[in-house]
Amino acid sequence: METGISVERAIELIEQNVRPVEAGHIRATRAQGRILSEDICAPMDQPPWPRSPLDGYAFRAADSTGASKETPVALRVVETLYAGSWTERTVQPGEAVRLMTGAPIPAGCDCVIRQEETDGGEETVQIYQALQPYDNYCAAGCDFHRGDLLLPAGTRLTGNALGVLASAGLYREEIMLPVYHKVRCAVICTGDELVPNDTRPLPPGKIYSSNAAVLASRLSELGVELTTLLPMFSDSADAPADAIYEAAENADVIITTGGVSVGAKDILHETLPLLFADRIFWKVKLKPGSPVMFSLYRERPLLSLSGNPFAASATFELFARPLLAKLFGCADLKPIVTEGALAEDFTKKGCSSRFVRAVFRDGVVTAPQGHSSGQLASAVGTNCLAEIPPISEPLEKDSRVKVWLL
Repeated sequence: METGISVERAIELIEQNVRPVEAGHIRATRAQGRILSEDICAPMDQPPWPRSPLDGYAFRAADSTGASKETPVALRVVETLYAGSWTERTVQPGEAVRLMTGAPIPAGCDCVIRQEETDGGEETVQIYQALQPYDNYCAAGCDFHRGDLLLPAGTRLTGNALGVLASAGLYREEIMLPVYHKVRCAVICTGDELVPNDTRPLPPGKIYSSNAAVLASRLSELGVELTTLLPMFSDSADAPADAIYEAAENADVIITTGGVSVGAKDILHETLPLLFADRIFWKVKLKPGSPVMFSLYRERPLLSLSGNPFAASATFELFARPLLAKLFGCADLKPIVTEGALAEDFTKKGCSSRFVRAVFRDGVVTAPQGHSSGQLASAVGTNCLAEIPPISEPLEKDSRVKVWLL
């Protein structure tokens, strides 16, 4: 087991020890939100024929040579086409076809002029502008060609992705798409201090389990199926062991909170040996949530987070998201890391990287008051974690810091 490692090393170990869930097939019409397990290639050109991007007239560009408002060129209008119509006609020199947006461009034409650059004639049209070949011309396959990679493996099937499939004729009830199975997750929170959220009144010395609510909500937002949510377990080694054993029957990943530090009641260190779990790392050089632990139990990833509310939330974003990205086979689930400038001085010194809840807007990082790992209220409305490097002197306003977008 590795200890005292960097955030980057912890993520590396997680990704090395996690494999994607098994793949299967699902009907295209029911695939919203699923992750492709194989590449999808285009079975056709899109559009399948040249089409007009605007209302106007199609003709040979050579016929408009020298055309201007003062010296218009007259062409004979031989047909009018709308979106959805078709013609077998080959347009000859001196002829034009009136087109509406989306209509097919007939053979013999190599450009389309805007209606506003003509007199709008119906039998004969006056052209007020000289065009070049393929001006305003959407060629067949300008979106994609038959055989092109349409959607790579790992793509989440959002509305836009399904729209692409539909444009290729692949969004039909009989089409079966290759996708990863949904990731199933169990959440187990430990601590003698926890009580169910419907407990009234709140007993002295007890608290409600905010971690259960936060993690369940975030997992749902990320497309994970929650199989087990156990918001409280006493600080004894046997109870969490039994819960983890049972949860593993129906879960691809297990997340626990609490019991991972060095106190007398941090019982996960006793629990995991009872389960013969393989501990991969414990303790990461960061604040908050440094006691985070990652293990494998019955070939399932087991991520154990601090019980402090914000520490659990922050380390979920840092470590659970790369874990889920690997399980899903979808890199999009990993946090996006960029840079921003501090809106004000940061004066809290430390020998480890500190992750601070913040708002990132227009390249500027603004942190609210209240950075304690036990505080959760100040996280509302934030959209990132600002990574403050180890510092022995205050970090001045406008200093550049890493920003982990949420």
